[in-house]
Amino acid sequence: MTGITEHLNGLKSRIFKASSESGRAPESISVLAVSKKHDIHAIAAATEAGLTDFGENYVAEAVEKITRFPEVSDKAVTWHFIGRIQSNKTKEIATHFDWVQTVDRVKIARRLAAQRPAGLPPLQILIQVQVDSESDHGGVTPEHLAELAEMIAGEPQLQLRGLMCIPMPSDSIDEQRKPFHLLKKLFDDLNGAGYSLDTLSMGMSNDLEAAIMEDSTMVRIGTALFGPRQY
Repeated sequence: MTGITEHLNGLKSRIFKASSESGRAPESISVLAVSKKHDIHAIAAATEAGLTDFGENYVAEAVEKITRFPEVSDKAVTWHFIGRIQSNKTKEIATHFDWVQTVDRVKIARRLAAQRPAGLPPLQILIQVQVDSESDHGGVTPEHLAELAEMIAGEPQLQLRGLMCIPMPSDSIDEQRKPFHLLKKLFDDLNGAGYSLDTLSMGMSNDLEAAIMEDSTMVRIGTALFGPRQY
């Protein structure tokens, strides 16, 4: 058993326990493997273990891996951009990624839509929401979420799929649940307004149980899968 397979089995056990205790089906929660600072060989090993979705934070590093990945594997994978988005990087993101999870400004959304190559399917979009006032990870405020969602929904080259957040860390599961509960409420409000959202990207290695309790559909896991970063 490879290290990644062993780690994935442990992660699946945690997901199964948390989902069962929450009355949810374990298969309703997917794993996004955060592969930043791990090379394409590690990603290929992760695909052999059954992972299909990979998240990258840094554009230049990611584009090199995405373009070289066919050299080491013939597996079909889905690439998610999960880092902060600079305006001068939107063309590369729009060209090479399948999903973007960190859209938080109209300007960025418009650039991604304009720069998405015509021959590719719509870019799958998650809006990053600021769920606590102390976080410095970015995100649109809840007050401006509806405006941004409406703009994205009107762009044919973008498909709005849901919301994501990166809350402040906490050791208390009750405190961990609060920002996830807020994101779920905002998600439900948008669906109540006529959207068809299906993805809540929330929860990482230290708080995935709290996220699953609040209906996360995707957890983002890095070191717990791959081990220490390679570079």
